[in-house]
Amino acid sequence: MQSTRQRTRKPSLDDYRLYFVTDPYLNKGYTVIDQVHLALKGGVRVIQIREKGRSVADTSVLVSRALELTRTANAFLIVNDSLEVASAMGADGVHLGQDDIPARDVRKTMGPHFIIGLSVKTVEEAVQGEIDGADYLAVNGVFPTMTKQDLGYCPGLQGVAEIRRNTGIPIIGIGGINLNNCRAVIDAGAHGIAVVTALTMAQDIPSSCKSFFEQFEKPLSP
Repeated sequence: MQSTRQRTRKPSLDDYRLYFVTDPYLNKGYTVIDQVHLALKGGVRVIQIREKGRSVADTSVLVSRALELTRTANAFLIVNDSLEVASAMGADGVHLGQDDIPARDVRKTMGPHFIIGLSVKTVEEAVQGEIDGADYLAVNGVFPTMTKQDLGYCPGLQGVAEIRRNTGIPIIGIGGINLNNCRAVIDAGAHGIAVVTALTMAQDIPSSCKSFFEQFEKPLSP
């Protein structure tokens, strides 16, 4: 069922602090809906549904169910890649890769309140993404990760810092981030981190979320 609620608020920097990406395969037996529920319970406010290979119809049903949870929690739901699903289901936004529909075209179609995220690796991609109307940039990848085997060039912490210096919208680090290295990503200049297996493979997702938030509350490194 399509959600008809219109959102006029976009995520704050605090909302972006811990950004969760679901995974239907790499998990401790949790369904995607379980993952959404438990992440919200742990305080996450931005969640991305990432379903590679699933049909539009099946993804739409999943997004509809997830939206019921995020709306209740006053959180935001982003759909990976599929503008078709995000638009039809009334999701809060879409996350795009460099090979997807350009952000500028999505902005023209969906208007100012729709959230557009964009994966970037270079300063040039980041600057263009900001010009095209992206709301946030995901610097991919900061560290090696098991969820993507074809990352190629990894910008790393230096890339996070360079992109932060050259853009004015929220920067999120993604790729191999866990409790042991997340603080380094924030210290490098990211406004937040995106995690997949650091939560999906956790025995206790809400507790793991709280542990991440505790890391963010520590003073910046000198």
